[in-house]
Amino acid sequence: MTVFTPAARVARIKPSPSVAAAARAKELRAAGADLVDMTVGEPDFDTPDSVKQSGIDAILAGDTKYTAVNGTPALREAIRRRIADRTGIEYGDDQISVGGGAKQIIFVALMASVDNDAEVIIPAPYWVSYPDMVLANEGKPVIVECPEADGFKLTPDALERAITDKTRWLILNAPSNPTGAAYSDAELAALAAVLERHPHVWVLTDEIYDEIWFEAGRVSSIVKVAPQLADRTYVVNGVSKTYAMTGWRIGYGVGPRELTAAINKLQSQMSSCPASMSQAAAAAAMTGDQSFIAETVAVYKQRRDIAVEAINAIPGLSCTTPSGAFYLYPNCAGVIGRTTPKGEVIENDLDFVLYLLDSGVAAIHGAAYGLSPHFRISTATSTDLVEEACRRIAAAVAALR
Repeated sequence: MTVFTPAARVARIKPSPSVAAAARAKELRAAGADLVDMTVGEPDFDTPDSVKQSGIDAILAGDTKYTAVNGTPALREAIRRRIADRTGIEYGDDQISVGGGAKQIIFVALMASVDNDAEVIIPAPYWVSYPDMVLANEGKPVIVECPEADGFKLTPDALERAITDKTRWLILNAPSNPTGAAYSDAELAALAAVLERHPHVWVLTDEIYDEIWFEAGRVSSIVKVAPQLADRTYVVNGVSKTYAMTGWRIGYGVGPRELTAAINKLQSQMSSCPASMSQAAAAAAMTGDQSFIAETVAVYKQRRDIAVEAINAIPGLSCTTPSGAFYLYPNCAGVIGRTTPKGEVIENDLDFVLYLLDSGVAAIHGAAYGLSPHFRISTATSTDLVEEACRRIAAAVAALR
């Protein structure tokens, strides 16, 4: 019998820890476990009815054929308008890429630009997929720890130290998964000053959570603060988080023409284009009534406040208040070294998360995001479940010795 041997790029990477954790939680619940799942980074709200109807209308109208690689004219126009409103920069059709979610766009952007151990700077904590995407495309992730004391954000000094002659990209994600942290204009300007001294370094800014924002004004973007870097900055976004459209699978990127052409060439050979009816729904979401955003963000903020207060009341745990997204990244240093009722010692954040799983709460350990001792919980679930999860976490910690 012939044994299949995967390509080296597959052997270099691991399955997504967040996807694996969510799958395990589903298995346990299906088996009858009393479990509160706090792993999933997916809005619990339904896609707005008007957006769903736009997708249905597209199907009924026969808009079920291939589209251009970079999307329908209506979707491109919606993207242009939204990015111009966010950043003040006007992008042309030849600067737009559309894919099956922001995740695909990031992967293909790296595929188009990274090989031969080119280095990609990734601030930690990071979204779990960034390092493996780099590895899959024959690059080298350069992980820069950004501790809680620095607000989980990259500092100019840390960026300067990480840059080498082989650096190809810096990846920024704000508001961040898993911390909800974001950069101020001043902080972005300081990072831009470093990047101006290193013109070979490009910036990939993942802004998928930009509308889930709890502070005054709007979250900033490096291309708005430093438009002089626009010719080497790639802005990635999508409709999944803002409009509760995860299953519609539409993401997009805007940036320099040469990079965009390379991405679109690859896309033409990978999937031709995203689903046409999903594109119609995405265009409707971005150009239609935006009240859904304010309504859902108000609920996310309420859940955030409930969870932060509850966790900070638990001896041994602490939690900073995220500025955006729908995650918390509590510090669990205070429970490391304690012993469970079964006599097992909590030696790291993975041990703590496994103990929480036994206690009826599914979370993800901080090492998966590159920075311990922390754990991530998602508040993209009902307020009742957020409150119940916090009660269970408090009871579990109280039972430690």
